[in-house]
Amino acid sequence: MIKQLLLLLSLSLLLTSASIAQGPDTAKASTSTSSTKSTKRAPVFRPTKDQIIQVQLKLKEKQLYSGDADGKYNTETRTGIKSMQKDNGLKQTGTLNRATLEKFEVELTESQKLIPISANSYASAETEKSSSKSKSKKIIFRATVDQIKSAQRMLKEKAMYSGDETGKLNNDTRAALKKFQDENGVKVTGTLNAITLEKMGIPLTDKQKADAAAMASVDN
Repeated sequence: MIKQLLLLLSLSLLLTSASIAQGPDTAKASTSTSSTKSTKRAPVFRPTKDQIIQVQLKLKEKQLYSGDADGKYNTETRTGIKSMQKDNGLKQTGTLNRATLEKFEVELTESQKLIPISANSYASAETEKSSSKSKSKKIIFRATVDQIKSAQRMLKEKAMYSGDETGKLNNDTRAALKKFQDENGVKVTGTLNAITLEKMGIPLTDKQKADAAAMASVDN
């Protein structure tokens, strides 16, 4: 009877030890599987050599590439691709992604068809807005110190200003300019803009002439 009890206890201990030993390994296996899943990367889109050759031939037709159709991503090929991407609303990467190949009307391989078009393939609307804002950046007309001094001198002669010829647009100078502008049919701003300078007979610099012309074209 005692022997049987001892045998049962021994078996119980063995089973407990086995389950404990299996626990960490099972957890490790589970963690390893999970880690493998999390590190699995999305498929990378790669053009074939034949596709690059087709693109090079199409670029030559559009006079965007003058090199050989050798199926290699050389600098000239990338430059031609960028030009084509720019004209078609695509992000200028110089690489042949799916969206670019489709724009070139180059047939995709079966494996390439399984890779969806990335949203990053298209030119960003925010980039376009930013570019448009930078192009339409407001031009600020600025009078030179000498021009302000000349204006102050003239305003003193007309008894519209009694201060010094400082070359600075102080409050007294601005007040005098407003009087001059009002009497000469110029928009009253109190600033020494191109029209006011011309009315005073003070010559503009070449840059000021260019700025004035640009401002006039924007207003029109």
